[in-house]
Amino acid sequence: MTAVSKGFYTRLAVTNIRKNSKTYFPYILASSATVMMFYNLLYLLLSKDVNSMHDSSTLSAVLGLGSIVTGIFAFILLLYINSFLIKRRKKEFGLFNILGMEKKHIARIMLLETVMIGLLCIGLGLIAGVLFSKLALLLLLKILAMNASFGFEVPLRAVSITVILFGAIFLINLVYNVFQVHVSKPIELLKGGNVGEKEPQTKWLIALTGAAALGGGYFIALTVKSPLAALNLFFVAVILVIIGTYCLFTAGSIAVLKALRRNKRFYYRTNPFIAVSGMIYRMKQNAAGLASICILATMVIVMVSSTVSLYIGLEDALRTNYIREISVSASNVTYDDIKQVDDAIAETVKIRGLSIHNPIRLRYASEAAIQDRNAFTGIRSAGFSSSGLSMLMFITAEEYHRIEGVSVELSEGEALVYIVKGKLPGETLDFGGYSLNIRGRLDKMETIEEFSPLKNSMLAQSYVIVTADEQDLNRARQALNEGEEWLPGFQYNYLFDTKADRKAQADLVSSLQYVMRDLSVHVFVEGREASKNEFISLYGVLFFLGLFLGALFILGTVLIIYYKQISEGYDDKERFAIMSKVGLSRGEIKKTIHFQVLSVFFLPLIMAVIHIAAAFPVICKLLTIFNMTNVPLYAICTALTILVFAVCYAMIYSLTARTYYRIVR
Repeated sequence: MTAVSKGFYTRLAVTNIRKNSKTYFPYILASSATVMMFYNLLYLLLSKDVNSMHDSSTLSAVLGLGSIVTGIFAFILLLYINSFLIKRRKKEFGLFNILGMEKKHIARIMLLETVMIGLLCIGLGLIAGVLFSKLALLLLLKILAMNASFGFEVPLRAVSITVILFGAIFLINLVYNVFQVHVSKPIELLKGGNVGEKEPQTKWLIALTGAAALGGGYFIALTVKSPLAALNLFFVAVILVIIGTYCLFTAGSIAVLKALRRNKRFYYRTNPFIAVSGMIYRMKQNAAGLASICILATMVIVMVSSTVSLYIGLEDALRTNYIREISVSASNVTYDDIKQVDDAIAETVKIRGLSIHNPIRLRYASEAAIQDRNAFTGIRSAGFSSSGLSMLMFITAEEYHRIEGVSVELSEGEALVYIVKGKLPGETLDFGGYSLNIRGRLDKMETIEEFSPLKNSMLAQSYVIVTADEQDLNRARQALNEGEEWLPGFQYNYLFDTKADRKAQADLVSSLQYVMRDLSVHVFVEGREASKNEFISLYGVLFFLGLFLGALFILGTVLIIYYKQISEGYDDKERFAIMSKVGLSRGEIKKTIHFQVLSVFFLPLIMAVIHIAAAFPVICKLLTIFNMTNVPLYAICTALTILVFAVCYAMIYSLTARTYYRIVR
């Protein structure tokens, strides 16, 4: 190959890119944007400012997860868009082949085009990423309520990882494109996107599979009972919904369109006749795009609404997790240990010049068990399972009298029961060899109703069992643990308010932590204000990542819609030209276009809203893991996110419909 020949192929590659600028420009823009966003996340992950922050491990974990998600999404998105581009270019490459250019020469042109576009996208993306990296850091610090430092850095590791990832993506795109040209005959290349225009068959098996998968996903989301079960089953439900969405859009949409065609009163009118007939012939290729738009829209709304509600409800979450300003807990305690803890708290509070308000003191034993109606089996025997998993809190009648001020007399083998969450039929409690007769069911326990370990339990069932004395209590526990003689001791919680300012509370927590080191029992001390920074770090970085990934997914949605409209526009151009020649006016063509575009454009959004409505209960359960129990707040955030997204979606529709019309007219 001579130098002239090489120059020829280079000029031809440049000319091809310029000629196809309408389709390549959004691709270059999107690729550069994803490069920028991926680099910015890596920059934050590797930044000295972030790594020097309080609770930097949480920040790094969340940002690392965000980087992985961004990288995977960029890979899928750019490969998906590339498939549109190669489809539009097949006719051009087929013409080159017919004119005598060998496929190896076409491959060389494609290589040059890929290298040029790849270098351009990666270069522009990195430049933009470096320029906006400090802005991303400032935004994160603002959300975390932290001060920014002066200085500028460009982590070389972030640059190298970005170049390697996107270089690999462009290389895979090149291999795919070359393969598509290599396996296609010249006549197939010339037909380009017109290949496979046969009317698709109604695939009832796929449609029914999709309906079953979607129904299964909805069923899981609507029937899940506990946060733990939600955590285990959420991704199963997500996979089922994704499968169901793609199957129904692929096969179900064709079935619906054919049903519309059979409706003569609807079908035999100008707009429906043209739109429905056209959509039937191309629904197979449209369906994947529409399903992708639906899934992306759902992801955007769920991610943004969840992270926004967490960030806004931070104070509520703090109060849910810390029902009092100060929380002191000890394990394996005796009465002497409890006295030591109480005396140390009283003395430390007095030295600080503070006072104790609204105290909650509780001595109890807790067990996890598998529930089957009124029978409980220890985890050791039953094995761990989220299904039927219950939390049992045992207290004595003496302790019940102390915390509630109600005196009760219980005989051996009798118990009082308070149901925090769950159902408990029958009049006995069976612990696998030892039974307690239910003497009464308590309507309320004010102390327990506030006690966060049970109130915010990730389990669907939680019960308080009041026994006659410790001997009876231990018999039940030993039976539950298959006769195990040694059992974990009692736990002790002391919660109280001080009505002091934030600094005084934080200082008191530090003092208590120091004093408790000298005791013979292990004591853990927490404070609402002292833990606030940890909550801000976690919820703040989740909020930042939600906005970040939301913007990325919106970009993906816009691009898929744009290329879908461009692809359909070129496919419909000849068909509408024929319609114009047989007497269809420009106004009628425009109405037909709007009817066709509008009919399918908002279907993904409608389906996304249905997905979110079905997923609402399970997402609420998942949010309780983050101590987010304010359901009305999450509902408002979800509704507002849907509204904002719908407005943006309508704007995209307006722009793409205009582009579509310009192509077909």
